Amino acid sequence: MPSRGPARGPSLDREILALAVPALGALVAEPLFVLVDSAVVGRLGTAQLAGLALASNLLLTVVGLCVFLAYATTAVVSRLVGAGRERDALQAGIDGMWLAVVVGVALGVAAWLGAPAAVGALGGTGDVATHAVTYLRASAAGLPGMLLVLAATGVLRGLKDTRTPLAVASAGAVVNAVVNIALVYGAGLGIAGSGLGTALTQLGMGATLTVVVVRGARRRGASLRPAAGGIWASVTAGVPLLVRTASLRIAILLTVAVATRLGDVTLAAHQVVNSIWGLAAFALDALAIAAQALVGHGLGARDLGHVRAVLGRCLRWGVLAGTAIGVLVAATGWWIAPLFNPDDGVRAAVAAGLAVCGLLMPMAGWVFVLDGVLIGAGDGRYLAVVGMVTLAAYASAALAVGVWAPDGAVGLAWLWAAFAGVFMLARALTTGLRARGTRWMVPGA
Repeated sequence: MPSRGPARGPSLDREILALAVPALGALVAEPLFVLVDSAVVGRLGTAQLAGLALASNLLLTVVGLCVFLAYATTAVVSRLVGAGRERDALQAGIDGMWLAVVVGVALGVAAWLGAPAAVGALGGTGDVATHAVTYLRASAAGLPGMLLVLAATGVLRGLKDTRTPLAVASAGAVVNAVVNIALVYGAGLGIAGSGLGTALTQLGMGATLTVVVVRGARRRGASLRPAAGGIWASVTAGVPLLVRTASLRIAILLTVAVATRLGDVTLAAHQVVNSIWGLAAFALDALAIAAQALVGHGLGARDLGHVRAVLGRCLRWGVLAGTAIGVLVAATGWWIAPLFNPDDGVRAAVAAGLAVCGLLMPMAGWVFVLDGVLIGAGDGRYLAVVGMVTLAAYASAALAVGVWAPDGAVGLAWLWAAFAGVFMLARALTTGLRARGTRWMVPGA
């Protein structure tokens, strides 16, 4: 296929934003599930809310590690569509969704059987542990739906459709709130009703997105039957991204462990700073999702000029967005803190931590976009290797902070300088050097 030449700035900017804005909405809608569960369960009592905290963290970790189902599928589908092979793209997407169902069922069974041991490993005891196990088991049935949502969303992103996942995620957030209230209070199921309500909503979302993908597959003549070769291809593409995601999750857990070691003030303030960092990450992740789809399409079409143009424009948007968000975060830290905790020590620590985050946010924008570009190019093996390298670099810095930094504002500032500075710098260097070369730009399907 002949090259169509690099896309021009304004039109490419519109294409990036047309993908990124709906993707951001879908990303923000998902955390509303946790917020709704917290609000509903919190009225049942402190022990129930504490149990929800343990169980939801376990579920989020499991689902977070399985995000490769979306990333790998987006990369494969977008590349095949770019090559003009829409039937094969939908077939690959269907295989990825079958893999999601198989993995989801296995994890659901494991969650049911292993709930007591998993809750105990996190330190849950007494009534808190009982409620955590109850919620985890009630929500375990929803794991196939949760993973199916990831895979189907990956297919639609590969087709450059981010609006449908937004609509489904938004509707799901509303339905989840209504169903949870009905089951917890109307049916008197307590915390089990919250877990069951979330499971039913996720299964419904998975079914809805499946219908959308299946209709597209039928229109293009793709088979709905699972193909062993296609499922294995999804596995081989997903494993490196699983390793890459695991390195990020370990880094986050290490940060929490160091904050815990430094003291109660640092840990309390870290929770606030980490929550705000997470919200900022959603905005930057939306640009990464746009980069994944556009890079995959460009490589599939063998239009390397377009790929380079996407890289440059997405990086510009990432740095600009990171700068704007960083200024907002750094400037409002002192006033945001009292909304979470009235203690002056916590307030000072939150302000210090957010000032560091704000200063380094432009680099995070750069990193997130480069991550999305390389994922869209199917460069998962490289990301897996450097993920472990950057984790090792960060671990040294984080452990050093844990040894000598004091509790409070100074300690939290150093901890976030290690995470948002050392860790992000290591990721910026490794992904930036890769992007400067051409080994990741493998054209064709």
